[in-house]
Amino acid sequence: QVQLVESGGGLVQAGGSLRLSCAASGRTSRDTGMGWFRQAPGQEREFVARIGSRTFYADSVKGRFTISGDNAHNTLYLQMNSLKPEDTAIYYCAASPYYYCSAYVCSVPQNYDYWGQGTQVTVSS
Repeated sequence: QVQLVESGGGLVQAGGSLRLSCAASGRTSRDTGMGWFRQAPGQEREFVARIGSRTFYADSVKGRFTISGDNAHNTLYLQMNSLKPEDTAIYYCAASPYYYCSAYVCSVPQNYDYWGQGTQVTVSS
């Protein structure tokens, strides 16, 4: 079992920044692929970023968001800069057994076994 707990969400004005954290515990290893997803009201959960053997980003956040991991503390981060109102969503971190995967496979929520409870990010215009 893997437990994931997100933090760092909040309300920010457009153009601002936030850093999300995800504390992982349980059966994690250096070979665990980790990702961030988000879900806005009435929309499906969508891929944001992924770290594993390679790093991938959704086109909508490329150049603005940075995913990173601190293996010593089992913590995953998502640095979000130049935030836009359309970034408003609940952000979830997730763990996958696939350390190596293509961009498509890495972006599919069904390929992640464990999920956190989510943290709300609201960007005002």
